[in-house]
Amino acid sequence: MTTATTGTTPPAEGAHGSPHTRVEGPEKVTGTARYAGDVPFAELAYGWLALSTVARGRVRPVDTASVLAMPGVLAVLHHGNAPHVNTDYAGMLGPPDPTIAVFQNDRVPHRGWPVALVVAETSEQAREAAEALVVEYEEEPHDVAFDAGRPDAYAPGGPEKPDVAEKGDLAAQLASSAAVVDEEYTTPEEHHSPMEPHAATARWEGGRLELVDSNQGSAWIVNELAKLFSLDPSSVRVRSEHVGGAFGSKGVRAHQVAAVMAATVLQRPVRVVLTRRQMFTLTGYRSPTAQRVRLGADADGRLRALEHDSLSLTSTVHEFVEPSAGVARVMYDATAHRTANRLVRLDVPTPTFMRAPGEAPGSFALESALDELAEQCGLDPIELRARNEPETGPVSGLPFSTRNVLACFREGADRFGWAERDPRPGIRREGHLLIGTGTAAASFPSRAIPSTAAVTAEQDGGFTVRITAADVGTGARTALALVAADALGVPTDQVRVRIGDSDFGQAMIAGGSMGTRSWAWAVTAAARDLREQLALGGSVPPEGITVRSDTAAAIGALTETERHAYGAQFAEVAVDTATGEVRVRRMLGIFAAGRIVNPLTARGQLVGGMIWGISMALHEEAARDDASGATVGADFAGYHVAANADVPHVEADWVTDVDPDDPVGIKGIGEIGIVGAAAAIANAVWHATGVRHRHLPIRPDRILRAEEDRAGARRG
Repeated sequence: MTTATTGTTPPAEGAHGSPHTRVEGPEKVTGTARYAGDVPFAELAYGWLALSTVARGRVRPVDTASVLAMPGVLAVLHHGNAPHVNTDYAGMLGPPDPTIAVFQNDRVPHRGWPVALVVAETSEQAREAAEALVVEYEEEPHDVAFDAGRPDAYAPGGPEKPDVAEKGDLAAQLASSAAVVDEEYTTPEEHHSPMEPHAATARWEGGRLELVDSNQGSAWIVNELAKLFSLDPSSVRVRSEHVGGAFGSKGVRAHQVAAVMAATVLQRPVRVVLTRRQMFTLTGYRSPTAQRVRLGADADGRLRALEHDSLSLTSTVHEFVEPSAGVARVMYDATAHRTANRLVRLDVPTPTFMRAPGEAPGSFALESALDELAEQCGLDPIELRARNEPETGPVSGLPFSTRNVLACFREGADRFGWAERDPRPGIRREGHLLIGTGTAAASFPSRAIPSTAAVTAEQDGGFTVRITAADVGTGARTALALVAADALGVPTDQVRVRIGDSDFGQAMIAGGSMGTRSWAWAVTAAARDLREQLALGGSVPPEGITVRSDTAAAIGALTETERHAYGAQFAEVAVDTATGEVRVRRMLGIFAAGRIVNPLTARGQLVGGMIWGISMALHEEAARDDASGATVGADFAGYHVAANADVPHVEADWVTDVDPDDPVGIKGIGEIGIVGAAAAIANAVWHATGVRHRHLPIRPDRILRAEEDRAGARRG
């Protein structure tokens, strides 16, 4: 094996790949693709988690005798007998979440906390026994109430470096502004809800721990498990070949740790699969937010003051921030600028990353406020945004690598028919329906994380790529095959891509729109170096010729800039004021997302994000019961997501977006599709009805209440 250089030449201007169906598509449609819960093992045992029924307190000593006597039951792990794990370490993404260190003490920090794992010969036996297990508690008063007025809110980062960015005299600029918007916008708790539930099977083989798992990065899981169980990373292997959706939820979770504990105790493979209801408690979620946005502008609509303050929640045992105010630090400048992310600790499960963390809820607030400012200033919403395009990063002062957001608006406005729009709200009718259109901007950062990859020239003339990437349904496996084929100068069908195995080395997780960008960089570097070696001539030995790359040095040498993907979202809605029903009739998203490797799967990702925006705007809302601390309706009957009948004509496309100084050109598209989508829909609802909805989701009862209030005002 040789090591490749990591420099690559920029792609040709405007270059995009050709549409290509998924290379693993036949396996998935024929059912031969095995997901984490499908892989067979000899002597497999099944674990079932028992969860707390109180929101705060202590677990009393657990009496397991009756459960152990039930048919097929092999073990019951709990805080009194479970293996000890180490939590004193720095994880790949910061301090470890203590909630993954299950059964380490008797504390219960939230409702649905794992208090025991019942292991049995069959899944049915394990479930029956877990439901029969009686666990008693010393219950304590709990607090799960989230609202904007919490006096115990704080800015994370500590007093020395709180998560606050500010410049200029905000009060003075607001006082001298010709137009001022000062409003609060809220978003509810939201859940990832991937089709495939979380599943993990742990076993020891030849002194080595192996985990077959559904995750967003096998190398990430290895690093965390090795530290938790005080193992050498080389003695841990994690495989995750096919993943049925993740959206930020499939990191290190309690079920994986519990499976490893049980496999260690029983010395046989143990599988733990979560139910849909358990996923609402154990796999993270998007925190609710309460966001105050204050905008001040001169008579021409140019911003003099911008303040975006966002409050989210976290658990009492781990700090996670939903950084919703961060989007304002990139999108618009002002003479005075202040943004802050704040937290309140409650007796709830720890939130986590969820598609476009920060940007999705943050863009709803900011882009709604921009629309309100445009109304006050008598300006078209697109024109207002054009007048407030920054020349450099509003907070960082760094130059933009590329910033083609206005190109997205121009293309989108032309294709959507924006010029024919009557700016007055509540004017357009079709029978009993009110029709409106709205728009919003989108942005998401484009980053890369050092990764390794190996490319092998096989004796039969084919090529094998090995990289610890994760295809969570995005089409990453296919994109990497196209990238490798392009770098090698061979047809795609000569390239085989193997992913999802931690033995292939360190690589970025599938998250933050950094996966394909990071992996493609590593694959391209190895492939190009291999191509150069093969050009020297000579035969390929039976074991092949392998080149391995590591992009750490090249990524470290990147010029520091504001590097982002951008977009413009457009929506048309029909509102029935008699029933309160809102229907999105059409959506268009135009994006500037760098080099598009595979237009077919890229369009699917962007459209998928936009559909999630429909869901976010109109449907998704998890409610938490103050009395019990539990999520109400933790299933798809109670938690509504957009279904086929809710999805209209949705179109996504892109403009040319080339950064000549970027060696990869890929910006990432997994997150950008949802950003701004909910705001565009909310802005369209205002245009249809003349009523501004600042609280998501825009439910029928909220539409009806607004109509009643307006009718009452007219009568008064």
